[in-house]
Amino acid sequence: DDPRSTPHFPGPLFPAVRRVSSLPPSSNRRASFDTDADKPSSVGDVTASNLNNIDGVNSLSDRDWMYPSFLGPHAARNRVVTFKAASRQPIRGGGERLVDRVESKVVDEKQQSNTPVNKEEVKIVASQVSTTMTERSSVSSWSARRILRMKLKRYFIFSVIIFSCIYPLTYVIHLRNKVERLEVENINLRRWCSETDVGNYSNEVLQPEDDSSYKIFGNADSKTVALYTVMFTLMMPFVLYKCLDYLPQIKIISKRTKPNKEEVPLKKRIAYMVDVCFSVYPYAKLLALLFATIFLIGFGGLALYAVTDGSLTEALWLSWTFVADSGNHADSIGIGPRIVSVSISSGGMLIFAMMLGLVSDAISEKVDSLRKGKSEVIEKNHMLILGWSDKLGSLLKQLAIANKSVGGGVVVVLAERDKEEMEMEIAKLEFDFMGTSVICRSGSPLILADLKKVSVSKARAIIVLATDENADQSDARALRVVLSLTGVKEGLRGHVVVEMSDLDNEPLVKLVGGDLIETVVAHDVIGRLMIQCALQPGLAQIWEDILGFENDEFYIKRWPELDGMQFEDVLISFPDAIPCGVKVAADNGKIILNPDDSYVLKEGDGVLVIAEDDDTYSPGPLPEVRRVSFPKVPELPKYPERILFCGWRRDIHDMIMVLEAFLAPGSELWMFNEVTEKERERKLIDGGLDISGLENIKLVHREGNAVIRRHLESLPLETFDSSLTPTVSQLITNSKGQILILADESLEDSVVHSDSRSLATLLLIRDIQASSKRLPYRDTKSTSLRLAGFTHSSWIREMQQASDKSIIISEILDSRTRNLVSVSRISDYVLSNELVSMALAMVAEDKQINRVLEELFAEEGNEMCIKPAEFYLFDQEELCFYEIMIRGRQRQEIIIGYRLANSERAIINPPKKSEQRKWSLDDVFVVISSGS
Repeated sequence: DDPRSTPHFPGPLFPAVRRVSSLPPSSNRRASFDTDADKPSSVGDVTASNLNNIDGVNSLSDRDWMYPSFLGPHAARNRVVTFKAASRQPIRGGGERLVDRVESKVVDEKQQSNTPVNKEEVKIVASQVSTTMTERSSVSSWSARRILRMKLKRYFIFSVIIFSCIYPLTYVIHLRNKVERLEVENINLRRWCSETDVGNYSNEVLQPEDDSSYKIFGNADSKTVALYTVMFTLMMPFVLYKCLDYLPQIKIISKRTKPNKEEVPLKKRIAYMVDVCFSVYPYAKLLALLFATIFLIGFGGLALYAVTDGSLTEALWLSWTFVADSGNHADSIGIGPRIVSVSISSGGMLIFAMMLGLVSDAISEKVDSLRKGKSEVIEKNHMLILGWSDKLGSLLKQLAIANKSVGGGVVVVLAERDKEEMEMEIAKLEFDFMGTSVICRSGSPLILADLKKVSVSKARAIIVLATDENADQSDARALRVVLSLTGVKEGLRGHVVVEMSDLDNEPLVKLVGGDLIETVVAHDVIGRLMIQCALQPGLAQIWEDILGFENDEFYIKRWPELDGMQFEDVLISFPDAIPCGVKVAADNGKIILNPDDSYVLKEGDGVLVIAEDDDTYSPGPLPEVRRVSFPKVPELPKYPERILFCGWRRDIHDMIMVLEAFLAPGSELWMFNEVTEKERERKLIDGGLDISGLENIKLVHREGNAVIRRHLESLPLETFDSSLTPTVSQLITNSKGQILILADESLEDSVVHSDSRSLATLLLIRDIQASSKRLPYRDTKSTSLRLAGFTHSSWIREMQQASDKSIIISEILDSRTRNLVSVSRISDYVLSNELVSMALAMVAEDKQINRVLEELFAEEGNEMCIKPAEFYLFDQEELCFYEIMIRGRQRQEIIIGYRLANSERAIINPPKKSEQRKWSLDDVFVVISSGS
C-alpha cells in the first residue's frame, strides 16, 4: 500500500490529516517562505531557546499537514516553517548573534532538504527576527522607565510631606533652645553687674520658667507643642491615605516574600470592614458620631489652647460651646483664635447635620416599620389568621359576631402582602366589627421569626387559609405552614384550623399536625352541600343560618344538674335551645348525634345544642307536655331522577359518589361542560371513581359552552322540569327538576369571572325555559304567592314562573352576587365561600364542632333534611313545638325548626316552645335524621 494514501487523525475533531511524503519541490518551499513572510506572529516567536536545539527542527521537513481526503479535492497547502516559542529572557550576546543563528538554521535546513539556498529568503527571516526583538526591547525599556518615574514621584511626594511635618517642629525646638541660652547669659550678666555694683537696678532678674512639658520637646512651651501636635495630627490622615497601599509592599519587602497579585488593597479592606461594621452593628453609626464629637471637642480644645492665653480646661469648654452653638465664635479676637473657632464651629455644624440625619433615618425607619407591619404584636388569647384569600372578609365578619357577646376581641392577620394594602381591603368591607380589633402584619407564615412576631404561641386559635393556587400547591403550602407551627419552641396554646382544597391531602396534614390540627375540606364540603340542597330545596338557607353566628349555631357545654337524666327528658329541658347530641366523657369526648332516648347522661358528659349564643340558654324545669303517639307515616320510595351539571368541578367525582348514595336506581346524571368525554373519564378514574361500578346513576355526556345560547338549546331542558316519578322533595316544594350550575374549575381562581359565568348561564336557562313554552303546566297559585309584593318586568315574571317547576342551584363565590340572584328570585343558590368561612369560624371557636359538621356533611350517618308536616301532625291540629319534638322522636329524628307555608325563611330554634298553635300540612320541618 502507498503510505501516502493512509490517513492519520491527530485530533478528536479531525482538524488535519497527516501523511508521510517526500520533500516538496523548491518552488513550493519558496512559496512557503513568501507566505510566511506575511505572518510575523509565526516567525517573531523565534528565540534563542528553540534555536539551540537545531537538530529538532529537521524532523519537520518530513511532514506535511493537509485537509482530509474524504472532504473532496483541495489545493495543496505550502509548509510553513515555525519555531517553538520560548520564555522572554534576554539573550546573551545581543541581537546580532541571534540573527546569525537564524540564518545558519535556515541554510542548514535548505542543504539537508537538497534545496538550493535562496539568500533573499534568509535575509527576510533574519530581518523579521531582528525587528521583533528590537520592538520588544524598546517596549520593555519604556515600561521600566515609566514605572521608575512613578515610584520616584511618589517617593518624592512622601519625602516632602514627612519633611514638612518634622522640620518645623525641629526648628521650633532649636529656636527655643537658643532663647534659653540667651536667658542664661542674661542672668549671668545681671549677676555680674550686681556683684560689681555697675548700677542700681530695680527690675527683678529674669528667671526661666519651670514646666515639665519642656522635658520631652527640648523645653519648648506647652502651647507650641500643642500647636504642632494639631498640625501633625491634621497631616497624618492625608499621609496615611496616600501611603496606605504601600504598607503591604513594605511588609513584603521586609519579609522578602513574593508579592501576591490577587491580594486586595488595604484601602478596600479597611472600607469593607467599616461597611460591615455599620451594617452588622445597629449602633455603630451612633458610636462613630459620638467618637467624632469627642474627638472634635478635644482636638479643637487643644488648638484653642495653642493660640489663646487661657488654660487647657477653659479651651476644652470653649471648644464644646463652639460645637454646640456655632454662633459663639463671633466673640473671638485675633486671627489664630478666629481660624480655630471657625473650624470648630464648621465641624460642629457638620456633626449636628449628621446627628439630624441619623435621628431622621431612625424615626423614618421606625415609622416605615410600623407602616409595613414589621412591629411585634403583644397580644394573648387572640385569633390568628395565616394567609389571605377571598374568604377573609366573611371570616372576619363571623369572628366579629362571635366576639360580640364578650365586648369584642382581637384578630391578627399575617399574610405576604403590604400592611397598608390589607388594611385598605378590610376597610372596603364596610362592616361594623362591633368592638373587635383587626391587626394586620406583613410576613410569611413559613418563617418562624414572622410567626413569633404575631405571638403565635399565645393565640387561642390559628386559622390557615388556602391560597388561590391550584389544589395541590395550596395544600402543599398548608402542609409547610403546619410544619412551621409545630416547630415553635414555646408551643401552641390553641388549636389549628386548616382549610384544605383536596380531600386526598387531608390525612397527610393530620399526620404531621397530630391532635392540634382540625381540617375543613372546603371544596368537597361545598360539593356535598350542593347535592343535598339540590335534592332538598331550601336547605342552603338553613345551613347558612346554622353555620353563621348571626342566628343560631352549635354549642357544647356541661350541665351537672342534668346528670342521671335520660336524653328524652334532656330534649325538652332547654326553653331557649334544642339539644342535638351528647359528648361522652367516658369515650374520650366522642360526640353522639341524635342519641337514643334511653341514653342517661353521666358525670362529665356535655350536651350539644343549637342556641343563639353560649350565654343565652340554660336548663330549666321539665315542662308539662302531652305525650300522644302519632301514627307513623311511611317514607315514600325513591324514584329515578334526572340531574344536570353545568360546569366541571375539581371534586365532581366525589359529588357523583354522593348522588350514587342518595338517588334511586335508574337515575340519570347529565354533564354539560367544555371538557372532552375522554378527558372526563380520565379525570373521574384518577379521582377514584369506578364508572362501571355505578349502580344507581347513568352518566350522560354532552360537550358545549354553558354561556352560549345555541349550545344550551341543544339540551333537552324540558326533561329536567319533571322527574320520571314524583319524589318526596318534589311533593314538598311542588318542584320537579334539578339543574346545578357549578363554579367551573378553569375560573375558580377568579371569583368575579366565575360568578359572572354562573349568572349568565342561569339567565340563559331561565330565558330558554320561559320563551320556548316547554313547561306543560303552570301553577298560577304558587306563582301568585311568589310574586306578591313585587313589580318586576314580564320577563322576570316569566322566568319566576319557570322556576316554580324546576330547581336550579347556582354556586356563588362572591357574597355581592347573592343580591343579584336573591332579588330576581329565579334560582336558589349556595354561597360556597361564605359557608366555608362560617365553618372555619365555628371550628376556630370550638374545635369539637368539626366532628358534628363532618357527620352532617357525610353521605352516611345523620343528616339535616326537610320533612313534610304530615309526618308529625294532622291538618289544622293545635300543638306546641315540644309536642312535635316528641312525635319526631318516634321516627328517631330531632326537629330543630320549621318553615310555615306562607313564610320565606325557616325558623331554627323557635322561641316560646310551650305555646300552642295551629299547623298546616303545607308547613315543613327541619330535622336531624339518622338516615335509616
